[in-house]
Amino acid sequence: MTDLKQQLYQIGRPDFEKRNGHKGIAIWLTGLSGSGKSTIANGLHKKLFDNGKVSFVLDGDNTRLGVNSDLSFSDADRNENIRRVSEITKLFVENGQVVITAFISPFSSDRLQAKKCIGSDDFIEVFIDCPIEECEKRDVKGLYLKARNGEIKNFTGITSPFEAPKNADVHIPTNEMSISESVDYIFDHLINKI
Repeated sequence: MTDLKQQLYQIGRPDFEKRNGHKGIAIWLTGLSGSGKSTIANGLHKKLFDNGKVSFVLDGDNTRLGVNSDLSFSDADRNENIRRVSEITKLFVENGQVVITAFISPFSSDRLQAKKCIGSDDFIEVFIDCPIEECEKRDVKGLYLKARNGEIKNFTGITSPFEAPKNADVHIPTNEMSISESVDYIFDHLINKI
């Protein structure tokens, strides 16, 4: 590692933020499978786009199909999954973008590491909170049933723990709020920060 040197570029974060007309920031959505993270991320992305903001979505399934396709769902690989996503998120934030991440990210220690990597001033933790019973009703892929039948190992909420955030910046109970209400609530919280 001693032969590595960080490269500096002519265009920096302040330049990107000036061009974009807003601050770069990470919106970290965490919650159980089926809680609504991806749907809310997609809706928030559209609302930001419609309001002239530069944003990008990083989604758990999409990154698992690409950059993290070599990882399993063991605790160690979940940690590595979030570490990689955090580093990618940081790059986009430094490019002056609003980055919306939709990851179960079940361990509080991993979310804390993500916050440290990205920077606490650039990190908004959003707990997409939904009772597991409701998540199971919404489960179009049948993953909860497979986990309960022993077909899927290390499934969050069934055979692997989910450590709910104790002090999330934003709390969205999706069993009580519609998708549009959830998107608007996060947008209103975010717009004041960027």
